[in-house]
Amino acid sequence: MRIGYLCRYSDSEIAFAKQAGFGSIQLLIWPGDPLDPTITSADEVLRARDKYAEAGIEVSALGCYVNQLDADEATARRNVEYFRLLYDVAEQMGVDTIGAFAGRNPELDIPENIPLFESVWTEGAAIAEDRGLRIAFENCPMFHYFPFRGVNIAYTPRAWELMFEAVPSPALGLEYDPSHLVCLLIDYLQVIHDWGERIYHVHAKDAEIDWRAVRRNGILEPGAVRHRTPGMGVVKWSEVISALVEVGYEGNLDIEGRHDPVYHGARENEGLVISLRHLEQFVKPEWVAGG
Repeated sequence: MRIGYLCRYSDSEIAFAKQAGFGSIQLLIWPGDPLDPTITSADEVLRARDKYAEAGIEVSALGCYVNQLDADEATARRNVEYFRLLYDVAEQMGVDTIGAFAGRNPELDIPENIPLFESVWTEGAAIAEDRGLRIAFENCPMFHYFPFRGVNIAYTPRAWELMFEAVPSPALGLEYDPSHLVCLLIDYLQVIHDWGERIYHVHAKDAEIDWRAVRRNGILEPGAVRHRTPGMGVVKWSEVISALVEVGYEGNLDIEGRHDPVYHGARENEGLVISLRHLEQFVKPEWVAGG
């Protein structure tokens, strides 16, 4: 189990990760990003792979969070086609997991989205399964203060039940992020015990709740919940890591730090290092940056 963080590909990120003592990264790839498969050759991807290997940094997973169930059919189709190009990048990088959103037509509720999910992910999962790849759905609702019009259905255990019943492929699983569960008042430790076999990747992100704001205007009030870098919120990381080990999780912990209201922008790297030091006290020493 290594501790890393989410970032796009660059020589400066590799240098920072190595210098700070990170053992892994999740490689984010969106249209227009470095390693975007529509503008990047296989040779360029292989050179990037070699740079990470030379630095001793493991690429835990790729990450691309386009909405493949978009209400606009042309947009949804374009997003599906783009996402599946990442299967090639994953193979070239020697990575077996891709973080994603399940997607959502925001005009429909979760049960109404399941036929759309099935139509896209039955084929997407079959292709991934044939190629030895896994898709890990992040449990972020993407509400943006319009709670019934998000762009990702995979944020609640009830949705996971419906999703995996519709498409039972073992290629589909979860990208566990306890911060979103905290914000939704879901027991983030119970989720690990209930869904451990489906947890394929972990985002290390914390959260805090302003209960005065909640009591005044409800949980949907802007600012009532805030995402924090690990160690700055209410998540008990010793218990999270213990539970992950208990259920047999063998992947890495990759910090998603850019949302923190203090450690963001020019201070994001400072927050990442603080979080690394916090998390590594709960991880077997030789796991932190190797093996």
